[in-house]
Amino acid sequence: MPWLSALLWLPLLGTLLICFMPRQQEKLIKGTALVVALIDLFLSLVLYFSYDNRLAGFQFVEKATWMSSPAISYHLGVDGISLPMVILTTFIFVCAILASWNIKHRTKEYFLLVTILETAVLGVFVSLDLFLFFLFWELELIPMYFLIGIWGSERREYAAMKFIIYTMAGSAFMLAGFLAMYFLAPSPTFDLVDLSRAGFAPQVQALLFILLFLGFGVKLPVFPFHTWLPDAHVEAPAPISMILAGVLLKMGGYGLIRINAGLLPEGLKAFIPLLATLAVINVIYGAYVAMGQKDLKTMIAMSSVSHMGFVLLPIAALTPVALNGAVLEMFAHGTVSGLLFFLIGLLYERAHTRQIPELEGGLVAQIPRMGVAFIMASMASLGLPGMSQFIAEFMVFLGSYPVLQVPTIIAVFGIVLTAGYMLWMVKRIFYGPLNPRWSHLTDMGQVYEYIPLVVLMGLTIVVGVYPALITDWSHPSLMALLR
Repeated sequence: MPWLSALLWLPLLGTLLICFMPRQQEKLIKGTALVVALIDLFLSLVLYFSYDNRLAGFQFVEKATWMSSPAISYHLGVDGISLPMVILTTFIFVCAILASWNIKHRTKEYFLLVTILETAVLGVFVSLDLFLFFLFWELELIPMYFLIGIWGSERREYAAMKFIIYTMAGSAFMLAGFLAMYFLAPSPTFDLVDLSRAGFAPQVQALLFILLFLGFGVKLPVFPFHTWLPDAHVEAPAPISMILAGVLLKMGGYGLIRINAGLLPEGLKAFIPLLATLAVINVIYGAYVAMGQKDLKTMIAMSSVSHMGFVLLPIAALTPVALNGAVLEMFAHGTVSGLLFFLIGLLYERAHTRQIPELEGGLVAQIPRMGVAFIMASMASLGLPGMSQFIAEFMVFLGSYPVLQVPTIIAVFGIVLTAGYMLWMVKRIFYGPLNPRWSHLTDMGQVYEYIPLVVLMGLTIVVGVYPALITDWSHPSLMALLR
């Protein structure tokens, strides 16, 4: 059975079904989107449990000629690097659809765009042809632009436009890099497997590395290309922030590992000092700016900028343990940040504000279930042992230190800063005497509110206690990538 094609195109089938539904049938539209996302989650779990983690190469491969001139193929496959991202994507989309259950404005169009977005993101992670990869990369921009621009907050149009300008600019460099690889390969091709054997000269790899880094660095995001992210997060509805932080940022990290590190290792080595410096700036600058934020969403957005430094640092270190830590960090940050944005959305629905000074005052007494979940998610984000981000960052430091001592030591202080602003936020909002202004708030009570919480927190704890669920799958593929 073509498992990857089924996984990839099923959300688009959901889009077609929703297209033919009357817009008044909101429950049917939401239910269809949810069922499609659940089936996709089931398919991704089938892939996970069927995957032979002793092998390093791509599995579940599907290949067919799309165009013979130029040489473009419908080439799909997953390995231990992309499979965790596929699993993460299907989990996040189920949770985001449940978090969207209260969407009332243009419901049909909203869920149409969400299902298209799921196909686009999955396409990036399963494509083994750079042309196909680029198509899905660009396809993702369209639904995100409208989801921010129509369902966002007051400055939604500005944020959507900024998002599209930054990412389109990055995509232009990335396309230039892909075209250069096509023409410079011994036999013109976009096939990732063939390009891995192309053997580009070091000077050529350095030039290609710059072009692709500008594309993937914007999406990760790497300082100074990060400024679109806080605006997009603040203005986007909470479920779209979950998708943005949970999986879209990971597309940048995945591209840097899969293509920059995998196809251009000599080019990467020429930029190790620059990459390490940018990684440290991301970690420290992102955490420092997060400390001064009053808006909860902006604080978590800048926290994401900081944590993506822990993905870039191991790419600069280029050791198996560090890169395994990077893959685990992407998975862990996806679940933790997704959970935080989900909880911020629930809190905003009730309080109609995200401003920390306004929310100040003993909320855990009024909304205990939501408060405890928020505190646990904050502890996970700051790297509490037993949670997934702790072991991910530990592996990043362990693998990076032998080759990047000073940057790794500086990056460790990012954890201290993260602990500072997270604990300060928790103390101000959830502890102390109850602010009478919030005595009317109601706690979580709906099933669709509990499921994302249980799923995302469960993944955070399970992977934190037994990280081999991810690392045993990714390690053989990373070893093959580095050879």
